Amino acid sequence: MGLVVQKYGGSSVADAEGIKRVAKRVVDAKRNGNQVVVVVSAMGDTTDELIDLAEQVSPIPAGREFDMLLTAGERISMALLAMAIKNLGHEAQSFTGSQAGVITDSVHNKARIIDVTPGRIRTSIDEGNIAIVAGFQGVSQEGKNITTLGRGGSDTTAVALAAALNAEVCEIYTDVDGVFTADPRVVKKAKKIDWISFEDMLELAASGSKVLLHRCVEYARRYNIPIHVRSSFSGLRGTWVSNEPQGDQKVEHAIISGVAHDVSEAKVTVVGVPDKPGEAAAIFRAIANAEVNIDMVVQNVSAASTGLTDISFTLPKAEGRKAIDALERAKGSIGFESLRYDDQIAKISLVGAGMKTNPGVTAGFFEALSDAGVNIELISTSEIRISVVTRADDVNEAVRAVHTAFGLDSDSDEAVVYGGTGR
Repeated sequence: MGLVVQKYGGSSVADAEGIKRVAKRVVDAKRNGNQVVVVVSAMGDTTDELIDLAEQVSPIPAGREFDMLLTAGERISMALLAMAIKNLGHEAQSFTGSQAGVITDSVHNKARIIDVTPGRIRTSIDEGNIAIVAGFQGVSQEGKNITTLGRGGSDTTAVALAAALNAEVCEIYTDVDGVFTADPRVVKKAKKIDWISFEDMLELAASGSKVLLHRCVEYARRYNIPIHVRSSFSGLRGTWVSNEPQGDQKVEHAIISGVAHDVSEAKVTVVGVPDKPGEAAAIFRAIANAEVNIDMVVQNVSAASTGLTDISFTLPKAEGRKAIDALERAKGSIGFESLRYDDQIAKISLVGAGMKTNPGVTAGFFEALSDAGVNIELISTSEIRISVVTRADDVNEAVRAVHTAFGLDSDSDEAVVYGGTGR
């Protein structure tokens, strides 16, 4: 008997029929001789609706109470799924994140998991139950307050539980049939990938691929937990994410794994920065103190006549205001001239471990963008990734052009998106 952790996203449990469909799939896994732990997200758009409601009541809701509110969505899902499973003749018990032993730091709205102590979950499944856990949430080590893990946190909950319980696999059920070479909503001829390494998946996730959260893949790689990304709307084999191909899979590592894009970022340019040691450090220390994460960074060559330079960086749009406020407060000590903020940008990334040993990939990437008439504003590279920033209006055309240029288009039917959200 193996232990399987399954995670179902909001589109999979969006309504009563979806919950009953998930319950049947969970029971089938139990009947196949597995111990089963299930992690669920909130139903459909419940989290967005709760956020809207909070903003109507308070423009800036307190972090502790905001977390208390948002965790209600997953608690609804877990209880309803437990009821549906019992109607199919199997015993199920539901647990909140804190009851499941998910221990986090004290940062509200984007807490990080410190430890998982799944004693109650282990006892429940050893007694023959199916354990249902509310994703996206935990309890702080200090203060014992309810916390949330940020967007997509249910993926991380599932992998963390799989690691703590020594599960054979963590199955992530979504509304597409696996990981594709591009977002199938943008590229209709995107191909499903049978197997992808943790390394490539980390780059795709960090570059905007929505099917798996970056923190979830990072956790899985650290504890070597294979992830199987599948659709809850079909019975098709999905995509395996692991160190090595699973079972009898014979997969040749592709030069290019896929094209990802992200429209959730903004660009800040710090204009007229004195070109001397310590200035960049002061800028990014101010940003770090505001708890804002930076993505791409580019510094221009300083002008010989003025000794001044410009520094541009990208960051999540949601944290743009915090970054601007932090820099304005530090303007006197840093000595820059002005700030520019642009939230009409998009990031496009080409990812593949094979590109570091294949000359011409970079040239082909830029030629494809040029042929599509797409202008590049920023460039960032790693051994297995090339990322550029373009205008947001150009992103869909750019992704399709790059995807075609590298021979990633599928010859078969168009990719199916069952639920419409990508998670």
